[in-house]
Amino acid sequence: MAEITAGLVKELRDKSGVGMMDCKKALQETNGDVDAAIDWLRAKGLSKAAKKADRIAAEGLVAVAVRPNGVGMTAAVVELNAETDFVARNELFQNAARLTAKAALDTDGSIDAITGAKSEDGQTVGEVITHLIATIGENMLVRRAARFDVAEGAVASYVHNAVAPELGRIGVLVAIEGAGDQAKLAELGRKIAMHVAATAPMSLNTTDLDPAAVEHERAIFTEQALDSGKPAGVVEKMVEGRIRKFFEEVVLLKQAFVMNPDLTIEQLVAETAKELGSPVTVKGFSRLALGEGVEKKTEDFAAEVAGMAGLPEPDPD
Repeated sequence: MAEITAGLVKELRDKSGVGMMDCKKALQETNGDVDAAIDWLRAKGLSKAAKKADRIAAEGLVAVAVRPNGVGMTAAVVELNAETDFVARNELFQNAARLTAKAALDTDGSIDAITGAKSEDGQTVGEVITHLIATIGENMLVRRAARFDVAEGAVASYVHNAVAPELGRIGVLVAIEGAGDQAKLAELGRKIAMHVAATAPMSLNTTDLDPAAVEHERAIFTEQALDSGKPAGVVEKMVEGRIRKFFEEVVLLKQAFVMNPDLTIEQLVAETAKELGSPVTVKGFSRLALGEGVEKKTEDFAAEVAGMAGLPEPDPD
């Protein structure tokens, strides 16, 4: 059997990022063959990943990637989750988030396509994440993603609460279609993206808004108006007025622009179109906020410590 030297262990650790004891065992199992040991660790990573898959991953990072395509542009935003916010400061995890967003550029934007896409080093995104699970020791997953492609125009990105370039807790994409100065279209898109990060609109326009959400609001407004004792004709006008106000609050194009409340987003786009001398259209937007919609587990550390020590749980009062 080959001698497993400290230098050999260090070489494997540097290449794999895995702990020294695991590296030593991998080398022992593979008779000192570093390449074979890497494969052994990857196989072990699969085992570790399976054990961690049921643990809640609601922290991590949102990453964006943008690629110019001549007069057009492609962009993607992805949410890569982990179990703790500490991991978001890990360089390996940050690199994986960037890699995932870049890989998403050449997919249809679906999670299956992204995890199956090849990364720059030839591995699939799914394999990269599985190996990272083994290295860091937390459950991780690509939870959500969005991708936009415009043949002529720009897709602008904005990251809020950035921890590093293109990485943060909220990521926004805004796709703008139009001819003319791409830099001006990108500037318009970035302003709208910052607005979206702040206001979290429910839809691009009124026709895209979920009909169930509109009917829910209409029912509430109707009940409120009826309680006022006004005549039926007045009640109807009151409800329609409140529905219009609802649209102004949740529909992107109807919202007042946060940087200049005298303008709606729709008017801001029209002003840019007039300046460029050609039509400008907001094709779509996506806003991913880290952990949004995930039911996070609340840990009772005092009870856990007491249980480990064989003591009664502390009185919650």
